[in-house]
Amino acid sequence: MYKLASLIIKNRIILLVAIGLITIFFTYQLQYLRINSDFIKSLPNDDFVANQYKILGKKYKGTDMGMIILETENVYNVKVIENIKQITDSLRTFEGISTITSLTNIINIKSDTAGIEIGKLIDEYNLPTTQAEIDQIKQKVNEKDMYKGSIVSEDGKATIVLFTLQGDVNQQDLATEIRKKIDPLPIKAKVLFGGFPMMLKDISDLIIKDMLWLIPAVSIVLLIVLLVSFKSLKATILPLLTVGIASVWTLGLMAMLKYDITMIGGVIPVVLAAVGSAYAIHVVNYARQLTDKNYLENLTQSLAYLFLPVFLSSLTTVFGFVSFIFGSYLLMIKDFGMFAAVGTFFAFLLSITFIPAILSFLPNKIQNVENEEIKPSILSDYILLPLKNLLFKHPKYIFTFWILVLIFGILASLKMERNTNISAFFKKGNSTRVSEEILQTKFGGSSPVFIEFKGDIQSPELLKKMSEMEEVIKQNPYVSTTTSVAALIEELNDAMGEGYKIPDEKAKIEQLWFLLDGQDVMQQLVSENLDAGVIQSRFASNKSTDTEAFIKSINEYIQKNSTPDCKISLNGMPSIYRQMDKSLLNSQMSSLALAIVFVFFLIGFSLKSFKMGFYGIMPIFATIILLFGFMGIAQIPLDIATVLVASVALGIGIDYSIHIISSFNFYFNQTGNVHQAMEKTILISGKAIVINAISVAAGFLVLLFSQIVPIQFFGLLIAISMFSSAFGALTLLPIIIILRVKSKQ
Repeated sequence: MYKLASLIIKNRIILLVAIGLITIFFTYQLQYLRINSDFIKSLPNDDFVANQYKILGKKYKGTDMGMIILETENVYNVKVIENIKQITDSLRTFEGISTITSLTNIINIKSDTAGIEIGKLIDEYNLPTTQAEIDQIKQKVNEKDMYKGSIVSEDGKATIVLFTLQGDVNQQDLATEIRKKIDPLPIKAKVLFGGFPMMLKDISDLIIKDMLWLIPAVSIVLLIVLLVSFKSLKATILPLLTVGIASVWTLGLMAMLKYDITMIGGVIPVVLAAVGSAYAIHVVNYARQLTDKNYLENLTQSLAYLFLPVFLSSLTTVFGFVSFIFGSYLLMIKDFGMFAAVGTFFAFLLSITFIPAILSFLPNKIQNVENEEIKPSILSDYILLPLKNLLFKHPKYIFTFWILVLIFGILASLKMERNTNISAFFKKGNSTRVSEEILQTKFGGSSPVFIEFKGDIQSPELLKKMSEMEEVIKQNPYVSTTTSVAALIEELNDAMGEGYKIPDEKAKIEQLWFLLDGQDVMQQLVSENLDAGVIQSRFASNKSTDTEAFIKSINEYIQKNSTPDCKISLNGMPSIYRQMDKSLLNSQMSSLALAIVFVFFLIGFSLKSFKMGFYGIMPIFATIILLFGFMGIAQIPLDIATVLVASVALGIGIDYSIHIISSFNFYFNQTGNVHQAMEKTILISGKAIVINAISVAAGFLVLLFSQIVPIQFFGLLIAISMFSSAFGALTLLPIIIILRVKSKQ
């Protein structure tokens, strides 16, 4: 370590030039960084549900559905109809849009003495101009489920324009262009945007806002914490500069390797600021104690001493992040783990190269103060001393307290829910969330559902099964409308005067089918060679339990009714959400298990005792259980961000256990007295642990100001885990160590 430290100090100018050039290179790469909020693409390429969703999109002219809502006092007036026509015509100018459905172009089947006519509900080339004509349209809408509650709300105060996107189109870019085109239109009604493509665009905007706002915010928080702690501008600026460079390197590397910023990837700079600053603080803190006499030699010795503990501290955090690479199913979580680990390593590397190189030119003029760590302070006198006294006087009470905490955590964690629905990622009051609430309450939701029937689509038996399935779907409280070719055939048959049903003869179906040929809606409902058809619907709940119950009931029906001549399958956004929901639970268990194994062996090797490694994990293990319990009580769901918390908390919080065990072993070897060794450990190492927990927690608490709800929860939970893991290291772990040592005496 001394040779390595000497090499760093000796070549400090070369190191600074190299770091400067690398930083310039990665700063240049930042221009190629892209935002990608499409979490469907985060599912692996071989995921069956995601692949089937893409296949359905190609077969039926798109599965990703966007919606433009017009909210007004009364949809049924001339001006609103004109506005709907304006929006419909505007959407037709975009190449990436495959289908558009609105009040002014939706199909209409009617019959009179002259026969059956299939046309549009409203003649878009001859819009109604009188209230009498508008009233006729209102009557037609209220008579058919195809319109009422589907395209116009039942109260007549809102209507939607639906559009589907081609599978190969960039949804976020197209959504941006749609907004640019629609927003300037002279629409008298309130215009809102909803549906998956529009939500992706809004999430991308929030990611950019978060990065522009949160990175400066966490820098200011750390600036204040460091200034208060060290009262030194040098000790404040250098750690901030270090994590800033580490963040530039990490994001620049992502851009160079063509990795996009995702919903959780956007917080990597904040994570590095909160976590990586600790390594720089250790180096700066030791250097502050050196005098200008033999400054370079003393700096070299300090760096040699610090290298191993700082390396081990960073390695535990890296292992926490690396566990996501091997234990997660979603690509965005794997990518987060990979680049958070790389960024943490960059922060460590800069802490033991960049900072010493800078400090070598800035010798101190103050004298070293011995035993500074035991000077009287609020932290020592009012927190650590009482804690030490409580620990020695009432160890059984503390141990009992932790047992009760574990029981509480286990029981409360049973209430923990999971949520992957993108609409829940927006804060209450956000226009996107308002749009989704309107779509759920007035239009049957925005999550498209597709039930495909493979076979002879003109077969009476298949169409009857399709019609029966529609009735089954509508029994679910979160499904209000369905669309299928079977429903169109039934309507045509009714218009012929033979009842609202599927004809028994295929020849009759073919005759009715002839009337539907050429209608735009048919491209969305049947395959080109008529060997498959689909029921389209929408699901109106964003709760995982509701989604699971819906999919389970439909799949049970499919198993009973699917035959070789009529193969039925379910897909759509609820299926995608369910797939991601399952992956979250699996990712949580596997990544956490891997992190525990990694950290256990690391502690065991570094302390040369796997038994001590086991003891060291106990406080953080208790913290994780407490964390899950808090999530259950506070109704914080397991989602794409909060699934990261346990492993990240393990990787960061385990440092506190390492500090306690190492310090106790050092002082116990000196004194041979358990109580004296533990007292020094708590008063000296405990101070560093509390300060570190406060600084890291403060950094993560900045995420409470994120515009994305899961990121807010992520910051809150990490902050809580820092305090609880520090408290566990200062209470539970000392009791375990004392009992272990006494059992040997």
